[in-house]
Amino acid sequence: MSFADMTWTNPPPASRIDGEALTLTTGDRTDYWRKTHYGFIRDTGHFLHHPVTGDFTAEVTIAARYEALYDQAGLMLRLDETRWVKAGIEYTDGQPFFSTVITNDRSDWSIVALPFASDRLRLRLTRHDDAIRVQVQRPDGSWQMTRLGYLEAGPALVGVMACSPERAGFTASFHDYTCGPAIDRTLHD
Repeated sequence: MSFADMTWTNPPPASRIDGEALTLTTGDRTDYWRKTHYGFIRDTGHFLHHPVTGDFTAEVTIAARYEALYDQAGLMLRLDETRWVKAGIEYTDGQPFFSTVITNDRSDWSIVALPFASDRLRLRLTRHDDAIRVQVQRPDGSWQMTRLGYLEAGPALVGVMACSPERAGFTASFHDYTCGPAIDRTLHD
């Protein structure tokens, strides 16, 4: 799937496709979140997507400089505005973490400190029925699972997303996006 063949939800103020790469710059105070802890609903993040049905695995490499609180870039799977998953790097507590939010009317948030640089990472999101597996690639090429969660099965949209809840002007680049048959269900290599 080429970025040029995908569709925006909340297009960013600036984006450029160059071959297999997409670079975007976020708008002001963009985010995806629903209710939990803060009480608000945000559905303003930038999401470039295509439709999927059944099981699949999506992967992308992300390069960015995360500098402001909650700057984030990653993959997103969206059934609708109340059921979705976003996973990638998010800047919090003064450093980038691997972050996953699963939303079934209410968002939850988990973060994982990574023992390697996060300015350029490959990540993977796999759906097996109603199970969502999120993984990040280690420098040696192996995959580390960061989350296994639930999201109702059904037709959905998948692709790349970026947000900057505290500012405008966060720039992220996405490279070598793929989406195809789901990887094996085995959780441990």
